[in-house]
Amino acid sequence: MKYLKASSITAALLLFTTGTTTALAADGGDYKSNGVVEFVSSPEPTNPVDPTNPDPNNSVRPVDPTNPNGPNPGTAGPLSIDFASSLDFGKNKITNKDETYFANPQKLDDGRNVPNYVQISDQRGTNAGWTLTVKQEGQLSNDATMNKVLTGAQIKLVSGKAVSNAEGMAEPTTADIALDPSGAASKVMAAKAGAGAGTWVDRFGTVETVDVNGESLEKNKAVTLTVPGKTPKDAVKYKTELTWTLSDIPGNE
Repeated sequence: MKYLKASSITAALLLFTTGTTTALAADGGDYKSNGVVEFVSSPEPTNPVDPTNPDPNNSVRPVDPTNPNGPNPGTAGPLSIDFASSLDFGKNKITNKDETYFANPQKLDDGRNVPNYVQISDQRGTNAGWTLTVKQEGQLSNDATMNKVLTGAQIKLVSGKAVSNAEGMAEPTTADIALDPSGAASKVMAAKAGAGAGTWVDRFGTVETVDVNGESLEKNKAVTLTVPGKTPKDAVKYKTELTWTLSDIPGNE
């Protein structure tokens, strides 16, 4: 009988304790805290990317056909030109006919050929827009020969396409370009306010296999050099320089 009485008291205490605990938990309420992150403009340079897959997480090393030491480094600052292809139109036979020559594609150090391209990065964090131009610094020439200038020669870059791995960002506009040897700048790519943040590539055309004097070669038919047949040509290499300029002026198209 004493044992049964003690058991009843224990059960009653357990029931009281359980009921009290449940009542306290129901009054717990809500509490809010915060998560925060802040970004600032980045002056760090961006490496060249593959124009067929423009992901800055997978950089590439382009080869400069005009410089055995490699391409020039990109410009400094959060709004930067990261890379621009040098244009090589190869070795061609002298002729007295009007001719159009296709550029060699951009070679990467892993042996692949990709379209010629120019790359810019906007890491300002302002979405203010920008404009990219290019200027030909004089006609193709060689001062060490008799016929020093390729009079009437013209370089064109067409079929440009703006590509990026940025999501939800309005893309810049591109333009077909006929370079002016007298030095006038041509607009290449432009981002209006609210567009063009991140890393963007303007790639010209595609890589195609074409017949050049009976030989199958990979060329870029979107990048051309036309030379009049009447222009005297010596058996030398003619050269010019291209100046690419990126400004913080937003595009207006």
